[in-house]
Amino acid sequence: MPPIVSIRDLRKTYDGGGEALKGVSLEIEEGEIIALLGPNGAGKTTLISIICGTANATSGSVTVGGYDIVENYRETRSMIGLVPQEITLESFQKVKDSLHFSRGLFNKPRDNALVENLLRKLSLWDKRDSRNMTLSGGMRRRVMIGKALCHGPRVLFLDEPTAGVDVELRKDMWKIVEELRADGVTIILTTHYIEEAEAIADRVGVINGGELLLVEDKNTLMQRMGRKTMQIDLQQPVDTIPASLVAYDLSLGEGGQSLLYTYDTRAARTGITSLLGDISKAGLLLQDVQTSQSSLEDIFVDLVGK
Repeated sequence: MPPIVSIRDLRKTYDGGGEALKGVSLEIEEGEIIALLGPNGAGKTTLISIICGTANATSGSVTVGGYDIVENYRETRSMIGLVPQEITLESFQKVKDSLHFSRGLFNKPRDNALVENLLRKLSLWDKRDSRNMTLSGGMRRRVMIGKALCHGPRVLFLDEPTAGVDVELRKDMWKIVEELRADGVTIILTTHYIEEAEAIADRVGVINGGELLLVEDKNTLMQRMGRKTMQIDLQQPVDTIPASLVAYDLSLGEGGQSLLYTYDTRAARTGITSLLGDISKAGLLLQDVQTSQSSLEDIFVDLVGK
């Protein structure tokens, strides 16, 4: 099956010479959730804006559902829903009317049942007659998602959808995203909350300085680039690492109460067995041993740092 979104060598250069995108290529499969991670100014929003038709590329091409976004803009825009970073709602408009209005913009007939179904899914049905200005920030963002979905798009772009939303509402949003995926909607998510990508994404792409550094299955990425840290708690604290252990590149934990050893789980030999033996030879007594896996955030920080 061909990808639902295909991006080829996409570039965006401003009049002053600044490059927002430097030859980005990416294929997104139908029904997947892909998270695009990157610092401020990395090019995430520019990429989304071009695909959604609110900005023009300098060169390159994008197709959605097999249609070119420039030559067949009507077809592609009808397949796309966008939830931008900024919450832009008509303050005095009722919640249900916001969805009906957005649906009408796509020349779709009024569908009360569809709007009701969306509002119920988004936990907004009891707010259907409330004016937008009376809603909390999290509720307004849900209305934005409803507006983006009311014309039945196959691809949904969520640009920082949980910015400014508390943890509880953020988790509710994750559930909504999962339900949308179950309905066959392809979701492209940009986020500063890396735990968000770790929780819901199938694949992760990292953008920095307008370049796509990598795109990979989330679990494969964490296994390939992740490292483990073993914390060896000591019965008695030490001021320095014994000379006989320097080769292991250990670091001291807080107060010298533990030794920290980082290793690659994919290596033929982790060095753990010899390390524990040498610790014993150095006269150090162990109290406890525990390990922790590097998170997606650790990998992201390392990639962007490099």
